[in-house]
Amino acid sequence: MDHIAVIGAGQAGASVVETLRKEGYDGRLTLWGEEPELPYQRPPLSKAYLLGEMARERLHLRPAAFYEENRVELHLGTRIDAIDPDARTLTHAGGTEGWDALVLATGSAPRRLPGAVGGDLDGVFAVRTLADIDALAPHIREDGHLLVVGGGYIGLEAAAVARNRGMRVTLLEAAPRLLSRVSCRDTATWFADKHRAMGVDIREAATLERLTGDGHVTGATLSDGTKLSVDAVVAGIGIVPSTTLAEAAGLTLADGIAVDAQGRTSADGIWAAGDCCSFPHRGGRVRLESVPHAIHQAETVARNLLGAAEDYVAKPWFWSDQYDVKLQIAGLNTGFDRVIVRDGSDIEGGRSHWYFAGDRLLAVDAMNDPRAYMVGKRLIEAGRSPDPDAVADRAVPIKSLM
Repeated sequence: MDHIAVIGAGQAGASVVETLRKEGYDGRLTLWGEEPELPYQRPPLSKAYLLGEMARERLHLRPAAFYEENRVELHLGTRIDAIDPDARTLTHAGGTEGWDALVLATGSAPRRLPGAVGGDLDGVFAVRTLADIDALAPHIREDGHLLVVGGGYIGLEAAAVARNRGMRVTLLEAAPRLLSRVSCRDTATWFADKHRAMGVDIREAATLERLTGDGHVTGATLSDGTKLSVDAVVAGIGIVPSTTLAEAAGLTLADGIAVDAQGRTSADGIWAAGDCCSFPHRGGRVRLESVPHAIHQAETVARNLLGAAEDYVAKPWFWSDQYDVKLQIAGLNTGFDRVIVRDGSDIEGGRSHWYFAGDRLLAVDAMNDPRAYMVGKRLIEAGRSPDPDAVADRAVPIKSLM
């Protein structure tokens, strides 16, 4: 292959080009990204970077010199308008380029509040890109009132940063509880109690009617008629896979771009990795949104481009930082029928929630309990399940569950 093109300069795209060079690919290698930034890590954006605790350059996955030394042609600030699987071309404002193999690492995009409810007012932000955070940061100030719409992890992280800065925070969650799509009630209640203790006004089963303001948002009306004065709004209402290019090119979609176990799409010569695609998992399909997944799937795709023929085996794990809490999640909890709560760790207030389907361990949520997380992760990766009664018994040493 004379030219491998990678569209999407996020974590997955950067991992593809790095792995290709590491594995010995010596042909032309191009990386195309819409943002004008070097590939950077996203998790710190809504945490350390927004708090001003991380310098901009520390976000970069690699310095510019890395790409020069590895002969990776960076095309940043460049939007790809179309791909043609038959002609094997990609088109952008500057013209058309041919490729021998193409990797779609287009990631995902945040859901935004619609203009009909005031979502296009100044002062209404998503939390996804470096530009989003740079625009939001000046509004996170001690004398302000932040409205957070959405009680998922992004919304909770934004609320935590704002409270750490001394802002008043009101958080709306349309469902009856926080984290309804991603966690059990025990985890949701634990985080709701933490945020309320830190002063966040959490309103569950509450929806936004509309935002108001003359150019800049100044108020919010809730569905129950409540009116709030606000200085800024963060929409944490989820993300969607970025599939526009793939759909226009006729690729098969299934909650994202559908790929096989090795990362191939339905079009010959086109592969995909990261948030944008779904892949076979446990007899079905799944799409994951996490940095470790993006890295590992991208590495697998890169090796397969060079003939490795490896099936990608997901090892899902996630994390979230809120106040003094480090949440670590191992596994996928889909299909659980009970949750075992285990209290105690070396860190005060540490706790873990173990998800089981029957006697099979599916996932672990560990709040300030790194040992429980590591034990749970190793068990899940090994396909082993501990005795649920032993998990619940604090007198049973955590390591003995192995």
